Amino acid sequence: MAALHVDSYGSGAPLLLIHGWGMHGGMWGGVAERLAEHFRVLAVDLPGHGFSASNVGWVERSETHHAPDIDDGYRCAQPILLETVEALSAQFDEPLTVCGWSLGGQVALRWALRHPQQISRLVLVASTPCFVRRPGWECAMAAEKLAEFAAALQQDYALTLQRFLALQVRGSERERELLVALRSALLSRGEPDLGALQAGLEILRDCDLRSALPSIRQPALVIGGERDTLTPPLAAHYLAAQLPDARLVAIKGAAHAPFLSHPDEFMKHLTSFLHE
Repeated sequence: MAALHVDSYGSGAPLLLIHGWGMHGGMWGGVAERLAEHFRVLAVDLPGHGFSASNVGWVERSETHHAPDIDDGYRCAQPILLETVEALSAQFDEPLTVCGWSLGGQVALRWALRHPQQISRLVLVASTPCFVRRPGWECAMAAEKLAEFAAALQQDYALTLQRFLALQVRGSERERELLVALRSALLSRGEPDLGALQAGLEILRDCDLRSALPSIRQPALVIGGERDTLTPPLAAHYLAAQLPDARLVAIKGAAHAPFLSHPDEFMKHLTSFLHE
């Protein structure tokens, strides 16, 4: 199996950055370089994104393909998310702090649940245990809206990605400037694999880790944007409340990419947490 592409910066204790849906490790931008003043920063490209091959982790499914026999009762798209976790677990064999943004946060949570000895701390940025609305869970995207994204992806995935970028910065301070920066960075590593984009949407559609949160015992920092419309503030509050050892930081004026819109505040809270 081919390895996932990883950019490495700096030295010291390892900090792995996992990007969100449709993105790549380069989206962390200058924050990764600033963090490298304090840590050994590893920015991974998930399967089919950036410079990572599409045959790592998110496999093509067929009638003959079966999920690995590691179902522990938590509702997550299988085998897609579990195989991604296993690919990450195999590649990084030392204890890590894992910082996951959006979909990357769900990957990080599932990894911490599956291989707790590999994850020393968690940083969950604009993330949620359940991306779509369900009975009793209203602080999420409507399932119908996500289904529209999936259908649009088949018709014009480049335009769909552009629409998703606009949602990520909607309402944020410096919204227009951020959107330009995101658009510029998005295709700097080529176009993501369509199958990988579809697989990511399946994870967002199916993954519900709410019942698993009390079992994830690593110290965690939950960072949310107060203007986030994709993963609303109530989801961040729930995430921090249900994790046994977590604290919440809500960044005023930020939407779904607080590390880009408010890098100084993001750095302050992250480095403080990791230096404890």
